[in-house]
Amino acid sequence: MAETDQATTFTEHLKELRKRLIISLAAVAVGFAVCYGFSEHLYSVLTRPLILALPEGNEFLAFTGVVEPFFVYLKVGFLGGAVLASPVVLYEIWAFIAPGLYENEKRWFFVLVMASLILFVAGVLFAYLVVFPFAFKYLLSYARADLKPILSMNSYFSLVTRLLLAFGVVYQLPLGMLVAARIGVVSARQMLSWWRYAIVGVFCVAALLTPTPDIFNQLLMAGPLLVLYLVGLAVAHVFGKKKEADEVVEGIGESGDEGP
Repeated sequence: MAETDQATTFTEHLKELRKRLIISLAAVAVGFAVCYGFSEHLYSVLTRPLILALPEGNEFLAFTGVVEPFFVYLKVGFLGGAVLASPVVLYEIWAFIAPGLYENEKRWFFVLVMASLILFVAGVLFAYLVVFPFAFKYLLSYARADLKPILSMNSYFSLVTRLLLAFGVVYQLPLGMLVAARIGVVSARQMLSWWRYAIVGVFCVAALLTPTPDIFNQLLMAGPLLVLYLVGLAVAHVFGKKKEADEVVEGIGESGDEGP
């Protein structure tokens, strides 16, 4: 009887998952249909940092294949549709997992998701508004009278989307440190003791993500990452402190129970 109930519950979960997936895919499809009509405008927004950095007389992008613009605008429409549908997708994820969470877990999950979104958007905006203008200006400084830049639509779109995603993910650093401290993987004090390795790691990440080799653009990436590391330490200390204190109290209690 118990096995039958478990099988029924599992089947119900699968049906619920399928329903949530269908709604999410439908939302992305609707978002794509809306954004595809504005794909040229959206692509022009993506290319604005590059166009402003191009030498005078070269303010354009080229395409190397007949179908390249068509597929690039499809990708832009899908990307915009995914962003437009993200609130629906997030709600469907929440509706699927929320029944299995306790009240305190629901609060933490909501806070973590909102914080993750804010950090991701902050990383994307920082890359677009701060890093791209300086990076593209440096990269295009190699252009000369006998060396003209001919830039492909597809290659630029691939580069920009990868960089925006990378910056958004890297900006999750404080959240990752908070979760690690909260579940007891590592304490804020331990993370602080690793500050030398953290600085080296930050500059390594900055060197990998920044599309230019010059130290100025790498500092543009490394500086905010160091600030995020300090923010992560502060957050981990505040929210991990209670757990650390409880462990100390438990250790004292255990040592007192052992007797002489």
